[in-house]
Amino acid sequence: MSTAQPVPASRRRAVRLRSRVRQGASRVRGSALAILQAGVAAGGSYAIARYGLDHPYPFFAPVSAWIALGFSQTRQLRRVAELAIGVAIGVGLGDLLAHVIGSGWWQIGLALVLAASVGRFLDRGGMLATQAGVQAVVVVGLPASVASGGALGRWTDALVGGAVAVAVAALTPGDPRRLPRRAARAALLELAATLDQLVRGLRGRDADDLEDALLRGRASQPAFDEWRAVALGARDMARVSPRWLRYRTELTALQTASALGDRALRNARVLARRSVTLATGPHDLDELAVVVHEVAAATERLSEAFGAGIGLDGARGRLGEIGRRLDPFALAPDDWQVQSLVLLLRSLVVDLLEVAGEDPAAARALLPEI
Repeated sequence: MSTAQPVPASRRRAVRLRSRVRQGASRVRGSALAILQAGVAAGGSYAIARYGLDHPYPFFAPVSAWIALGFSQTRQLRRVAELAIGVAIGVGLGDLLAHVIGSGWWQIGLALVLAASVGRFLDRGGMLATQAGVQAVVVVGLPASVASGGALGRWTDALVGGAVAVAVAALTPGDPRRLPRRAARAALLELAATLDQLVRGLRGRDADDLEDALLRGRASQPAFDEWRAVALGARDMARVSPRWLRYRTELTALQTASALGDRALRNARVLARRSVTLATGPHDLDELAVVVHEVAAATERLSEAFGAGIGLDGARGRLGEIGRRLDPFALAPDDWQVQSLVLLLRSLVVDLLEVAGEDPAAARALLPEI
């Protein structure tokens, strides 16, 4: 049995860099519309305060709009309003205290205590109190020369920004399923690419390609973490939003699928790691490469179904067909080491079947008995 050589640090960095660039671009595409809307809201609120209220430096108008809207497209109107109110409370109290008692270390502490206490009194959530405290500290800590529009000018600026943010959130309602679907597509495409890299290594019996598959699998973890975080956030928001209640079942399914997808990625990494040791040995890896290629294609098909929000039946059926052929004694009759790889592939296919909505017991029942 050959011993795999350590992967050069430069190759590890290159694989990780490519993965990060690819995943970063995907995140930007997914949030582009929300960021554009927030930018328009920030610019619009500044213009209203500057030219409508004649405030020379309406700094807190765009700040309030951005904090309230953020970059997520799963904007719940109540959450946007909560953040806007928190900012307005903090700025208002901070502005008042700065004009009455001035600015200094103890004034900042007092402003934080008062603003956070008011926020906790008004709402049980943590966001309102947190934003109220932060903005109070900022206002009291800024020099008086930044103030504009009179004694409570910064407070009215914050009100303008918050009002614009609430209007944008109300007039541009987003589909809460959109972000989890996009995150699911991006994560599963990463898994499919990892499997394709694994296929290249198996076909060429190239330990370097197999190491790259393992590195790419490890570098894909942030995409699956993003999927889980986005799906969980959307599901939790649907629980408290009547407008999104009808999506609760699908959002719960997306959250469950994200956990199963993470498990599939981990199995793919184990498969790649075990394959490295067989790359240069006297093993017939051709049949295994063919099946892994089919699993990669089915995973890509599954990713597209998630991204488009269409039924998963086609991908699930294809994965079921592959699963029925995963008999280690048929694919590698005389090589127990390759058989062990087939067993790992069986676990991966079961995970993907569950991602596609198959019942766990039914997914395992599709596999040939051993």
